Amino acid sequence: MTEHTTPWPAGTPCWVDLMAIDLHRTQRFYGQLLGWEFTDSDEQYGGYGNATVQGQPVAGLSPTMPGLEASPHVWTVYLATDDVEATGGRVQEAGATTIFEPMQVGPFGRMGLWSDPTGAAFGAWESLEHTGFRILDVHGAPTWLDLMTPDYVAAQDFYSRTFGFTYEEIGMGDGAYSMFSVPGGERPAGGIGQTGADQTGGGEGVPSAWTVCFQHDDVDGAAALLPEIGGSVLQEPWDFEHGRLVAAAGPDGEIFTLITPPRD
Repeated sequence: MTEHTTPWPAGTPCWVDLMAIDLHRTQRFYGQLLGWEFTDSDEQYGGYGNATVQGQPVAGLSPTMPGLEASPHVWTVYLATDDVEATGGRVQEAGATTIFEPMQVGPFGRMGLWSDPTGAAFGAWESLEHTGFRILDVHGAPTWLDLMTPDYVAAQDFYSRTFGFTYEEIGMGDGAYSMFSVPGGERPAGGIGQTGADQTGGGEGVPSAWTVCFQHDDVDGAAALLPEIGGSVLQEPWDFEHGRLVAAAGPDGEIFTLITPPRD
């Protein structure tokens, strides 16, 4: 288990959130699957609320904004920043497209949303009261976040230029995959991989997207449970050097993975 109560180093994936067609249905799903509990939805912020594990925030959930019901439902990954306005300028100069201009989110922080040059949406979060994930690497909490893209080299170049990513190439099956680190980070912060070797069955034509992997005590049990609670298994559990994975989708088709780390 990793606890973190201070702002994350700039560039680190620090938060994820999801807009749900039926918020209560989605809360029930993740509550059953990951043991999440939930703070009250705040109407001042569009019904947004936090999911918690052991009392610590691990993700955000909100109702879908009016007019976006037909849009693809995905987990949005936010990268930490010390200055969201400056980040917005850098990413636009590097070819990103603005989705939401930087904005204040009450006393919690400031955020903006962009689409990188490969087409993957991402957010930036400048923390105030809300510093992002407070707990990682425990059942129900995020444990790894990565970008899967057919434009591997372009993605590496973009995030190196805008967030200072440095890379360690490790490969993944037959394809390219690298772990990235950020200035001042304590460990590899996430990964960038090339679709076509994507374990979830991706390949040419699969759009670029950031994804989240949640830790689970029993991936095989989760795979059996998913269809019963409104989700689906996209690929049956498989083993690799860091544990056992399953690729899954939630009630609105949002894709994520679950991992059970190797037993000591």
